[in-house]
Amino acid sequence: MTRKSLMLTILILALSFLLVACGGGESDSPSGGSDNQSSSAEGDAVAGESLYQGTCSACHGPDAKGLPALGKDLTTSEFTQDSSDQELVDFVKEGRPVSHPENTQGIDMPPKGGNPALSDEDILNIIAYLRTLEE
Repeated sequence: MTRKSLMLTILILALSFLLVACGGGESDSPSGGSDNQSSSAEGDAVAGESLYQGTCSACHGPDAKGLPALGKDLTTSEFTQDSSDQELVDFVKEGRPVSHPENTQGIDMPPKGGNPALSDEDILNIIAYLRTLEE
């Protein structure tokens, strides 16, 4: 093998490895990734699961199916399914006091679920996680 063909072979192999490492393959999903991605366009569901468990599960349950007299089932909620991610961020940031006419649980939902440290990004991550649980 000549030096020129050896260099060409090495270059082709290097480019092939680069394409594989960078995900150069085609995909059927519109986002270009796999159909089982852990994040939505707005947030990271993997990070959201941890945040959900630490902030929301006390009322909505560890499986987001709700707890009696505390928090609603978020897996079948028409409200969450029909709301945009930004509408849900605004809702979570504001909370819902017991005096609100749409509060049917009879208990306050505190702003940010009672965790003032939650950022908008954190809330978007929680929403991304909840979207993976919708039934």
